[in-house]
Amino acid sequence: MKSKAPSILSGDLVLTGSIASEGEVQLDGSVEGDIRAGSLIIGEEAVVNGEVMAETVVIRGRVNGSVHARQVQLASTARIEGDIVHAALSVESGAFFDGHCRHASDPLSEKSGAPKAPKADTAAVPPAPSKSSVTSMEPPVAANKSSA
Repeated sequence: MKSKAPSILSGDLVLTGSIASEGEVQLDGSVEGDIRAGSLIIGEEAVVNGEVMAETVVIRGRVNGSVHARQVQLASTARIEGDIVHAALSVESGAFFDGHCRHASDPLSEKSGAPKAPKADTAAVPPAPSKSSVTSMEPPVAANKSSA
């Protein structure tokens, strides 16, 4: 297979829609949609509002959405607001990340969305108070009152 040149999306580009590439994509503009690529570089001034899926991703700009990649590198200028599912992750000092981070052996095969809730361990959950143990907020009143 021949080596292909990377797709470069310049800083003045604003794209509404999804991007799909098996090769390398370098993004310096803005994308309102999902990106799927073999390799992705998000430049310092780039903004992605959508899901990112790639074998490898280097983030220097802003991503508002989830990131699924085997290798994720967050540069010091990165700003991520969303979850990251990865096989390998590196974070430089100064990077901003607001979301959940989870290791997965195959992050590209996992569906995006909320992580599955762990099964509740019923033995670890204290029982709810019974109705008989719930008392009134009124102070107790003596049952026998003496008359004067």
